[in-house]
Formats: sequence, C-alpha cells, structure tokens
Amino acid sequence: MIPRVVTVAGSDSGGGAGIQADLKTMLALGVHGMSVITAVTAQNSLGVQGAWELPVDAVRAQYRSVVDDIGVQAVKTGMLASAELVEAVAELISGTDAPAVVDPVGVSKHGDPLLAASALDSVRTKLLPAATVATPNLDEVAQLTGVHVESEDDLRRAAEAVLAYGPRWVLIKGGHLSGDAVDLLTDGSSEHRLRAPRHDNRHTHGTGCTLASAIASGLAKGLTVPDAVRQAKEYVTGAIAAGFALGAGIGPVDHGWALRGPHAG
Repeated sequence: MIPRVVTVAGSDSGGGAGIQADLKTMLALGVHGMSVITAVTAQNSLGVQGAWELPVDAVRAQYRSVVDDIGVQAVKTGMLASAELVEAVAELISGTDAPAVVDPVGVSKHGDPLLAASALDSVRTKLLPAATVATPNLDEVAQLTGVHVESEDDLRRAAEAVLAYGPRWVLIKGGHLSGDAVDLLTDGSSEHRLRAPRHDNRHTHGTGCTLASAIASGLAKGLTVPDAVRQAKEYVTGAIAAGFALGAGIGPVDHGWALRGPHAG
C-alpha cells in the first residue's frame, strides 16, 4: 500500500505554502497526502491579507476522520495559530503511532505573524516534546529559545536549546545565513551538516513547508531520520533552483521540478 502522510496546517490560497505545498510535495515524492486544515489564509505573492483559524473541534474531527479510517505512516504539522490548536494537535500526534515532523511556523515568508505570541509556551512544552523531528528556521529558533544565530558556529548552540524542549531530533535550517545553505541535524549525540549551493532565486515561498513535508514523506517510506532529511534537502534544493515568478511579489518553489525532467517547458 502507498505510504500515507497527513499534514496538519493552514491553507495558503496562493498555493505556494501551507497545505497546498505539503500535498504537492507528497505527490511528487510518491506518498498519499491527506490534510487537516487548521486555518484559512487570504494569501498571495505579496503577503498575508487575512487569517482565520478553525475551531479545535473541527481540527480534531478532521484528524480522527483520516487517521482512524485510513491510517498514517507520518504526520507533519505547520501553522497552528493559537495555543488551543497547538495543545490539541500535540495531544493528537502524541497518541498516534507514527513519526511526527513539527515545523514550528511563526511568521510567513513576508514577515506576517502566523502564531499568536500566547501560543509560544504551548509550542515549547506540548508540541516540541511530541516531535520526532523539529524543523525551525533561525527566526523561529530565536522566537522559541532566545538564541540568535549569526554564523554556522552558532548552529550547535541553537540545536541544543531546541532539543532541551524534548524533540528526538532537530534540524536547524541555516538558509538565512550568508554563503552556502547549511543545515544542522542532530539528536544530541550524532550530528549531520547538510550543505547545498545557494541559488540566486528570490522565488522561495513555501520552502519550510516543502522541506518538512519531504522529511515526513521519507519517514513514511521507512527511511531513517538522517536519510529522510538528506533526501528532503536534495528535493527542496532542486525546488528552490526551479522556483518561478508568480504575481507581483515572491513566487513559489517548484514542487514538480523532478517530475518534469530537465527539458520540460
């Protein structure tokens, strides 16, 4: 049976991030994607014009509907908006026998807040302890731990600060640093540095969602965490290189780049 992954995240009406990016990534990587929508956003290439979170009961009902009937081999979380949603989702994934990739989404690519400040403590104490892999970017690391990463030398300190909240693994995404795109994956004992060339392409909307979903897809296929992260890094690097203009602002990464081949138009 095809591996199944459920994403618990917000909807991006522009199609570049959120639930839409997650499902495109899962399709591209050969798993069956399912969705639990936590919030609806009015969003395009210029930013987020509005966001409306769903009731906790609606989120819980969606999750139970797919997990209890169809089953899952991995769970990915994204935008959770409020403390109530964070705590409900943490409880749901803690009770599911499948690895969980937690992308602790705090702000959008354009800097729009997607998580209430009052929810940060719930992320630290409820959601991160339920994570098999947590995938914060440098802004989210600072938001959650107070650690500010200025160079590659700071990545280990950032990882230790996040691991202190209880995830089994943490992937510190160093994409905001200068030079090559360097990420640090560690469980506190083993350490893996993943490097990729930095592409001169500003159309990078959806990178975090895409990477987390790619990791979840790999875990659903039975890969180890390091192997799942390594393959996900390769996939998202290609998607960034193929990112394209859409609208008047920042376009999305190209989730289908590997499906079309080098000569596709």
